[in-house]
Parts: sequence; C-alpha cells; structure tokens
Amino acid sequence: MAFFDHHCHLADLDDGQELLDAARSQGVSRFIDVGVTIQSSRACLEFASTRDGVWATAGVHPHDSNEGPVDELIVALEQLVDGGAVAVGECGLDYHYDHSPRNTQRDVFAAQIQLALRLDVPLVIHTREAWQDTFAVLDDEGWPRRTILHCFTGGPQEAERCLAGGAVLSFSGIVTFKGAADVREAAKQVPPDRFLVETDTPFLAPVPHRGRRNQPAWVVDVARGLAEVRGETVAEVEANAWANTHAAYGLALPTVG
Repeated sequence: MAFFDHHCHLADLDDGQELLDAARSQGVSRFIDVGVTIQSSRACLEFASTRDGVWATAGVHPHDSNEGPVDELIVALEQLVDGGAVAVGECGLDYHYDHSPRNTQRDVFAAQIQLALRLDVPLVIHTREAWQDTFAVLDDEGWPRRTILHCFTGGPQEAERCLAGGAVLSFSGIVTFKGAADVREAAKQVPPDRFLVETDTPFLAPVPHRGRRNQPAWVVDVARGLAEVRGETVAEVEANAWANTHAAYGLALPTVG
C-alpha cells in the first residue's frame, strides 16, 4: 500500500521534481497535478506526461472564470481531456475572494459540469463560501457519477448533501486544524469508501507544518490527522484513501509483484 496525493499544484513550481522525490521517499507514490487555467492545465499535462505515477487534470478555477468566452474555454478543456487529462477541474464557485463575477463563475462552472457529464470523466470541485449555489448548479446540471469535493471545508450538513449527490469528499490539511471543528465533525461521518486525502500543495500545510509551504510528502500527515478524527489507524485511512482515489479517477490499481 502507499499514499496518493490526488490534488497538488506542481507544474508551476521550480522544484516540482524535488518535491516528487521527497514525497516518494515518504511512501507517496502517485500524484495528480491539478490545472486551474487553460495555460496551467497544459503545463500540468506536460509535467505529468514525462513522469511515472503522475496524472493531470484540466480545469478553470472560479478565480479565473473570466479568462475567456465560455465556449472557447470548453473547447480548450475538451482538447486537454482528449490529450490525457484524467478529470475536469478544479472548477466551482468562490465567493470569498470574488476574483471573477459570480454570474460568470456560475456559467463557467455549469459548462464544466456539462463537459464532465458528456465525456463521462471525473469532476473536481472547489467551493468556498458558496455551498447553496454550488448545490443549485449541480442539481440543475446533474451530478457527474464521479464528483470530487476537493479540500472539503463544510460541516456535517454539507457533507450529507454531497454524499447524497454521490460525491466523494477530499480532506486536506484543514482536517488537522483544531479550529476546524465543522470539517472535523464531517470527517467522522463520511463512510470509509467515500473519502480521499490531499495536500493542495503549495497551500494549506497540515499540522505540524502549518505556516510553511505545503508539499506532497505531507499527505501522510493529513492521513494521520484524519485517522485521529475518525478513531482509525493510519493504515486503515491509507488503505481506504488509496482504493477510493483510484476508483474516483477511474485509474487502475497497480499490480503487485
């Protein structure tokens, strides 16, 4: 068994390869480099194409929803999925910063949901302070059968709603923050086949590294924190997250021997 950091941003980092090497030394053997713009998605796909155990997604983050006409963005994303990206996203809504107008965010999010449904690929969602509208857009468009709520920041009520939609919840370093009571409470109730772990490198370093630039090696600390919250062993969280991540992204489990 090993760890899988399914949500990190490495292609734009000068030391991306070094971070991969450091993670592998800690038992983290698989990674997904996540795109947030058309340009970064292309970079992620190129980064992954030359490295074993690394995949890429293609998406337009809510912060960047106004980077171009919706139709052009979707054409570019479909080309990237055809080129090997394993999921659409990260996409969604972010009403904390509002770097793009909210109506534009909703339009671009809806279009990416439609693309994931049409191509039958996973959808990776970012939502911050926008749960009601996130659920409304998903209900209107339809929940892709493999929907991943990246860096889950809700509480038990939001977790229940996501699970009812068939989604899996991904926990980041936030689950190790003592002040994140709602997230920690939600983490207790998620079934063992419906959670993932991630770092969101270079953001949100877990305890005991909080305040430093995050790295994929520290997904082990996220798993440790999640295990503590759930009253499970790290090995149990590791095994479930490993299987769940492969299932969520439609990736084959590595053969043994």
